[in-house]
Amino acid sequence: MNKAPWWKEATIYQIYPRSFFDSNGDGEGDLPGITSHLDYVKQLGVDAIWLSPFYTSPNKDGGYDVADPRDVDPRFGNLDDAKQLISVAHSLGLRVIADIVPNHFSDQHHWFQEALKAEKGSPERARFHFYDANPDGTPPNNWISLFGGPSWTQVEDGQFYLHLFDSSQPDLNWENPEVNDDFEKTLRFWIDLGVDGFRIDVAHGLVKEDVLKNHPDPQGLSNALRLDVDMEPEIRNALLQTVPYFDRQGVHEIYRKWRKLFDSYGDREIMAVAEAWVHPPVNATRYVRADELHQVFNFDLLTAEFQSDVLFDVIDRSIKLNETVNALPTWALSNHDSPRVASRIGAEEARALALFVFGLPGSAYIFAGQELGLPDGVLADSDRQDPSFFRTKGEIKGRDGARVPLPWNGDTAPFGFTTGKPWLPIAQSWKEFSVENEKLDPKSSLHLYRTALVLRKQHMQGAGNIQWLESPMHGVQSKSLLAYRRGSVTVVMNLSVEPQACEVEGKLLVASSGVVDAHNGKKVIPARSCTWFLA
Repeated sequence: MNKAPWWKEATIYQIYPRSFFDSNGDGEGDLPGITSHLDYVKQLGVDAIWLSPFYTSPNKDGGYDVADPRDVDPRFGNLDDAKQLISVAHSLGLRVIADIVPNHFSDQHHWFQEALKAEKGSPERARFHFYDANPDGTPPNNWISLFGGPSWTQVEDGQFYLHLFDSSQPDLNWENPEVNDDFEKTLRFWIDLGVDGFRIDVAHGLVKEDVLKNHPDPQGLSNALRLDVDMEPEIRNALLQTVPYFDRQGVHEIYRKWRKLFDSYGDREIMAVAEAWVHPPVNATRYVRADELHQVFNFDLLTAEFQSDVLFDVIDRSIKLNETVNALPTWALSNHDSPRVASRIGAEEARALALFVFGLPGSAYIFAGQELGLPDGVLADSDRQDPSFFRTKGEIKGRDGARVPLPWNGDTAPFGFTTGKPWLPIAQSWKEFSVENEKLDPKSSLHLYRTALVLRKQHMQGAGNIQWLESPMHGVQSKSLLAYRRGSVTVVMNLSVEPQACEVEGKLLVASSGVVDAHNGKKVIPARSCTWFLA
């Protein structure tokens, strides 16, 4: 029997390097800081780490504005530090996934600097999207940046360049073979250095169509693509289907080439996961066809309400859609671009939902700090650094709240993260969330995650698909309960504010909170909690 690829049902821990651990006291996390705490990551029970960008960058967008994708930014260390991190991770049995940013470069990348000095129509400008102004002097079209404001910036000779994000992030022209060749060099560079896979930023955005045409509702489109949890999904989804620069068919040709490159490394089992926000959901399965990428993020859980019908629909649909292409889903409750799940749906609810999804088939992604139950950091506007905050003149607060550094130990902020001043302030109230405190508390979120991930490996990996027992489509208590059986384990989540009795057999393995009682031969599941039972 062939062994399943390592990534099939892996648990992957996302590290935002600037916020993990500062080794030199400058207030910003770095690669040596990550390396020094990989034992903590290993003890959590994960299989791999995903590193958000640590490449050379002016850091106008949290490192996603890359000036040199084949080097380390001095704020994080150097290439030797990257090699050491990868070596230590591998010695601990941890795989390493690097973040790659193929949609755009920083305006400080030498290609863009060359383009600014070059003439109209030059090979240097052909690497990006440079166009002449309209006859009235306006930009080539009315597209709006996802960070607010126009998606075009004018240069000295009158031409405009396209940037779907900040003006410091010019979009690359993937119709130019030079672009693909350069990124293949980047992929090979990091694979040869030892990385085991890639998270592909804006994976759905590389190919643009109808660049000289206006969009019928640019402002509505901009609002839709903020990934704002407060926006009506129906409105966002309807607009997503009209986007001329997301989820175009041409992106799949790019990833077929990349898949051949990954497969050329044989038993290294190099994988890639796509950040692709698309609609309708079936479109996401195109990214994980047999000759393309290995995984695609399921973003629906990042915005899903803590309601049985909503969660059932998201989970059941994702499993069934992935089955059509013989793939497994991915499950993520938080990341660096979204509100932390504890703030979005509540602390107890976040614990319950995490335990619920840890039992599902596929890979689970954990954003560093999620295992501590961290909420979003509360920040003054003067602390904010997200470009979307500045481009919208404060209308959008941005993503900084999810990026506040981790609390490690001690009684006062910044709780061991740094000996200097942290790049974003850490509230004194976060003492209760420190790693040191949670290690000592058997009821802590950290203790729950460690216990659950051990049990996940023991009982869930390779256990096949789920059988729904309680859901909006099954059972009479579906408004309060979601339950499924997978292998020898039954997973029950009570979404109501009151304890609920249900018929379930087996020994209690783990509960997200509260005490599971028995009454009249039934198990009583605490409010807003999830439990696992072993038959």
